[in-house]
Amino acid sequence: MFGAVFGDIIGSYYEFYPTKDYHFSLHPASSFTDDSLMTAAVCRAILNNDDDINSFGLKKRAYEYAVQYKRYYSLCPTAGFGQMFSAWASSKEMYRQNSYANGGAMRAVPIGYAYHTLEQVMLQAKASCLYTHDHPDAIKGAQAVAVAVFLARSGESKASIKEYLSKKFRYALDRTIDEIRPHYQFDCKASYSVPPAIIAFLESEDYESAVRNAVSLGGDADTMACIAGGIAEAYYHEIPQSIASFCRSRIDSAIYSTVKEFEQKYQVQA
Repeated sequence: MFGAVFGDIIGSYYEFYPTKDYHFSLHPASSFTDDSLMTAAVCRAILNNDDDINSFGLKKRAYEYAVQYKRYYSLCPTAGFGQMFSAWASSKEMYRQNSYANGGAMRAVPIGYAYHTLEQVMLQAKASCLYTHDHPDAIKGAQAVAVAVFLARSGESKASIKEYLSKKFRYALDRTIDEIRPHYQFDCKASYSVPPAIIAFLESEDYESAVRNAVSLGGDADTMACIAGGIAEAYYHEIPQSIASFCRSRIDSAIYSTVKEFEQKYQVQA
């Protein structure tokens, strides 16, 4: 689980100072962002209630996720949230938004760890989006990330993960990072940013290379590294100590304690 948070931290500086250099340095100004806070919010929602749902339980479950989004937003509202999300999270009302951005995907990694069937992973990922990202592209992005984590931790090969995601979500995953990088730009649309983040994992050799692939595209670096890093941890089960040491000092205590509790309950190993 910390694979997602560490990816967010490493990419945070390069969201504002994009790089196309795979060999970028870990910058001292790096910090956790809204990606880490919302990942922790999903962890807390699952820790509070990890029961399976069916299609009739989507509305109730969506509300439970939304309550935690508002709660964790209030812990650090200046952590880089978009204006649309901030307006929703700071409101006393619990209304729905149809954002098509990648905010639903960036926080979906915990779902892939906590549930035991693809059907349940898909339902939970959809529920996690319904209040803030109730748009087909955003829901698909969240489901794709959660499913990728589920398949990775279940021991599936990269080839089978790629085949399943390509067919299920109709994502074009045959491009290489070198083909994507030259013309890639910042765009937080889920349909634009989630597939390259998945490719960053598919083309990796270990956790670090997955995160470096994602950041070096020069786009929405923190979110894409959060996604790639989350999937990579599920697949490789190992994060370099140098990266862990760099990132741990940059994690808010509320995020750390929630993610740690989640890891212990769901036996996440890295």
